[in-house]
Amino acid sequence: MNVPVQLNRLTEDYQKSDAAHHIHAFVDQKALNAEGPRVMVRGEGLYLWDSEGKRYLDGMSGLWCTQLGYGRRDLTAAAASQMDQLAYYNMFFHTTHPAVIELSELLFSLLPGHYSHVIYTNSGSEANEVLIRTVRRYWQVVGQPQKKIMIGRWNGYHGSTLAASALGGMKFMHEMGGLIPDVAHIDEPYWYVHGGELTPAEFGRRCALQLEEKILELGAENVAGFIAEPFQGAGGMIFPPESYWPEIQRICRQYDVLLCADEVIGGFGRTGEWFAHQHFGFEPDTLSIAKGLTSGYLPMGGLVLSKRIADALVEHGGVFAHGLTYSGHPVAAAVALANLKALRDEGIVRQVKDDTGPYLQKILHEVFGNHPMIGEIQGTGLLAALQFAEDKSTRKRFDNENDLAWQCRTFGFEEGVIIRSTLGRMIMAPALVATRTELDELVEKTRIAVDRTARIAGKL
Repeated sequence: MNVPVQLNRLTEDYQKSDAAHHIHAFVDQKALNAEGPRVMVRGEGLYLWDSEGKRYLDGMSGLWCTQLGYGRRDLTAAAASQMDQLAYYNMFFHTTHPAVIELSELLFSLLPGHYSHVIYTNSGSEANEVLIRTVRRYWQVVGQPQKKIMIGRWNGYHGSTLAASALGGMKFMHEMGGLIPDVAHIDEPYWYVHGGELTPAEFGRRCALQLEEKILELGAENVAGFIAEPFQGAGGMIFPPESYWPEIQRICRQYDVLLCADEVIGGFGRTGEWFAHQHFGFEPDTLSIAKGLTSGYLPMGGLVLSKRIADALVEHGGVFAHGLTYSGHPVAAAVALANLKALRDEGIVRQVKDDTGPYLQKILHEVFGNHPMIGEIQGTGLLAALQFAEDKSTRKRFDNENDLAWQCRTFGFEEGVIIRSTLGRMIMAPALVATRTELDELVEKTRIAVDRTARIAGKL
């Protein structure tokens, strides 16, 4: 039954204790303490309930991670069974365990054949931390130790730990201490904002050629890898023009620079393909994974390596001085295994590709295609972004687009739907098990929130 859990503490009591003990993510903590956070107490399917009994349709899959939605008994059963059998052991001391072996067997059956090995982590941020050391170690092993520099993109996001935030291009994070040496950046392929008079195809190629220019500036003999999300997630669900990724791959191959895809958000069915790079048609050397690997039920991530990299590390690398206490954690591995089996055996990824994904994109264009507030709709599968525009004909953005988007997000909560604001874009990524009826509800409640925002902006 979809009945909220009964609580024996008042919401205000939870909020007071939360304020006393927590520093929340990406928020003004003093302002949040004055407002009081929503206290989420239960989830089932696509829905969440707070401590006041209000129900929300979660249009963001938590943080792009609850692919199977909330309350999956098969995942909780997998966790309980593994806890009873082997709650924990590590992958140090020349040991392993069945759960992580069986997970990897299934994972590599779903991946393209040129990948062979994985280093498990606890999160996407950790996967990208491990990426830097692994890529640099690879170049040491093959006799090019000077290849150390990683190139990322401005407004890209790869996590909030020190090295991961340095790889990313969020300048406000860099100002808070997120910098390390030997990291460079090029521009993001955000045509709507930066494209000027260029066509999307022209702009996509121009952005890609910045990578070549940066490699030549730094010296190809010094550049270890280029890291990017197939589509930008936290930066605003920004899709590059179709001309972008083929040119990026050509450049990386020409200058022998490893192509590293951050699949933390795009992986495990979000685009209708198992991995987002497959949707965009390029072949990375590494994949950073997390989130949908376990549907968010337990923390787990990983760095997937191509055979080229793995063979060099295994055959010629000797001891690789890395390790995490919870790498390949048995319970997380058991949940990930159950999750991937469900995504595969229930045909969920195929459903996103052939049915619910196209349906979401269709109704978004029907509802917002001529909306006076929306300048562009981007997306594929079960993810999408609505670009706010003051003048659609010139792609002029609102001067206060951040405030308007935040207000729209707040209206969404009031209407009972959770969507996310990033700069002047409203983004959504519902669970992959969403039905057409639930997608209708998502879009309708989003429309109400956008309409309310448009009235404030004088567009309705």
